[in-house]
Amino acid sequence: MNNQNELEKLSEPLKALIGNQALNLQVYDMLPTPIEIFAPDGMCILYNKAAMELNGVGDANDLVGKYNLKNDPVCLEILGQECIDKIFRGETVLIPDFPAPINEAEERGVIADRKYEAAIMDILCLPIWDGDVFVCTITFYTVKKMYHGKPEIVETKKYIDEHWLDEFNEDVIAKAVNFSPSHLRLLFRNNTGTTMYDYYKSVKVDHIKEKLADKNLTVAEAFSFCGEDSRGWFGKIFKQLTGMTPTEYKDSLK
Repeated sequence: MNNQNELEKLSEPLKALIGNQALNLQVYDMLPTPIEIFAPDGMCILYNKAAMELNGVGDANDLVGKYNLKNDPVCLEILGQECIDKIFRGETVLIPDFPAPINEAEERGVIADRKYEAAIMDILCLPIWDGDVFVCTITFYTVKKMYHGKPEIVETKKYIDEHWLDEFNEDVIAKAVNFSPSHLRLLFRNNTGTTMYDYYKSVKVDHIKEKLADKNLTVAEAFSFCGEDSRGWFGKIFKQLTGMTPTEYKDSLK
């Protein structure tokens, strides 16, 4: 939208957000970060192109003016009433590790081209105030993990991602996703080209790398936070997967 007539068509909350400045919906559409804007009553008033691309939404009009976060039973179950209330009281809310309800969105018919089987996101709800008036909340989505492929493979990866601190146990993983160990072992390798154990190791190494990036932690402490000993066998695995010892990796971040 780039003229006054089109600006007048915008909802009152969005016009309040934009004010009289030379801003319009194109600004939000140009941003590479997936963004959704909600009015104080919970109604979606903007869904930008990055969000459409991320979730495979064909037409933002399927959501804008039609989807109400307050009335979504799935999100209410995931987030809880207290979280929803905070968002629409105009508080800044950070929601870590949100499991995107892609199945429910597909069932509602808003997904034109499904991009993933499951995704884990961090969500930041940032309120916009005009003096003492709560205007709207801008919701920023940051994808932490995206899963593709067969649902059973997705469930296996999700289980390992959620239980990476546990000792690796193929039988426990198979039971969690309702498969026999031998069947799941073959299915996972055929569909991913790697083993469940290799996937588990790569997930744990990624977490160790995150801890090593913390300047306040020693190498030993970083490993300890991840349930491992830097001088033990996982220190060797770390070097195998990264090409560097833990100390070399930490030094490379300086």
